[in-house]
Amino acid sequence: MTKSFMQGMSRASDLTRSGKLTEATALIQSLLSGNAEPADPQHMAAGQVPLADKDVIEGTFSPVDEKAPKSAAPPSSKPTKRAARPGKSLSETLRTIAAGGMPQTIKPASAPPDLPEGAKLLSLSHTNAQGSRDYLLYVPAKTSARPMPLIVMLHGCTQTPQDFATGTNMNALAEDAGYLVAWPAQPQGANAQKCWNWFRPEDQARDRGEPAVLAGIIRDILRDHPVDASRVYVAGLSAGGAAAAIMGAAYPDLIAAVGVHSGLPVGGAQDVMSAFSAMRSGSPGKAQAKAIPTIVLHGLADSTVHPSNGTAVIAQATKSCKGLKRVQGSGATDAGRSYRHTRHEDMAGRSFAEHWEIDGAGHAWSGGRPGGSYTDPTGPDASREMLRFFAQHRRT
Repeated sequence: MTKSFMQGMSRASDLTRSGKLTEATALIQSLLSGNAEPADPQHMAAGQVPLADKDVIEGTFSPVDEKAPKSAAPPSSKPTKRAARPGKSLSETLRTIAAGGMPQTIKPASAPPDLPEGAKLLSLSHTNAQGSRDYLLYVPAKTSARPMPLIVMLHGCTQTPQDFATGTNMNALAEDAGYLVAWPAQPQGANAQKCWNWFRPEDQARDRGEPAVLAGIIRDILRDHPVDASRVYVAGLSAGGAAAAIMGAAYPDLIAAVGVHSGLPVGGAQDVMSAFSAMRSGSPGKAQAKAIPTIVLHGLADSTVHPSNGTAVIAQATKSCKGLKRVQGSGATDAGRSYRHTRHEDMAGRSFAEHWEIDGAGHAWSGGRPGGSYTDPTGPDASREMLRFFAQHRRT
C-alpha cells in the first residue's frame, strides 16, 4: 500500500468526519482507480466526479440453496471468479460511517437456537472498568465429572448470539463433544451495526476496551463453572473473526487456540477508513510477538472481506514458529463445493495452523445451517473443523 494512498485515505477520513461526503467519495474513488496523485477534493466542484453505485465496499449475500446438486465437483487448483458486488453505493457507505458505525454486512435472522432436553442456555452479564457485555452460556446436558473445554463465539456485524448459534450449529456439536459455549453480544450502543470494534486501537490491546471485557467474561466462566482452564478457545465470523484474532494475540495466557472465519489480521486497521481499505484490498496486519494455534476459513468469492486477509492471519500465526511443515490438500463436499487447505504441522505432526480456502464461497459461515444469517450449507463444515482443530491444543 503506497504512502500516497494512505495519505489520501487519511484525507478522506477527515472529510467524512467533517460531513463532506461528496468530496470524500470522489477522493476514495480516485484512489481506488489507481490515481496516485488525486486532485485535492477541496478544489473539486460538487458533482465533478460522478458518484457511481458500482463503487461499493459491501456485498449483499443470500444463504446458499441447500438443495444444491449432490454430485461432487473435482478439486480445483484455481480460485473461482469472484462474485458481483450488489449492495450499497460508496456514498451511502460513507453516510453510515459518518453516523458512527461500520457498514452493515450481515442480515439478522430470527430463528432461535435448538436446546436439547437437559441442556441450559444461561443469560449472563459481565461488567468491569472497561465496560459491560451480556452473553449467553450454553451448558450441555451431557456434563462430565472432568472440567470441560470452553469456546467463546463472536458474532458478525448486525448478528445476535441467538442468530449466530443457529447458523453455526455449534451448540449441538458442543453437546456431543462436551463443551461449554459462550456467546457474547455486541450492543448497538457500542457500534451502530453491532460490529466488534476490531479496527480501533483501544480495542486491540490487552486489558483495554473490548478485549478486556471479553477476557472478563472468560474469567467469570472459569470461576463459576467446571471449565478446563487449559482449553479455552475463541472463534468468530467477520468482525467477530478479527476480534477472535485480537483475543488470541492479547491473551495467550488465557486462550489455547483461535478460529477466524472471514476475518482480518490483528492490527489490520487503526480507524474506520483504514478498515475500509483492509476489507476491500487486504492488510498484512502487525507482527505479533507470540504465535497462537489458529485455524482460518475464508471464501474465495468473499467481496466483503478480501480473502488475502485470511492469508495474513495465517502469516501472523506462523511467522515466529520455526520448523513447521506445510502439508497441502484439496477436496470437495457432497454438494460440490471445492476447497483447498494448508496445514502447518509441528515436529509431532500436530497441526499448529490451518488455512481453508473455499472456492465460490462468499461472506458466510461455511457448512452452516440455513436457519441462521449468512451461512453457506454447501461448504465444508467450519464448526466441525474448528472443534477438530481445537481438540489438538491445550495451553501449557
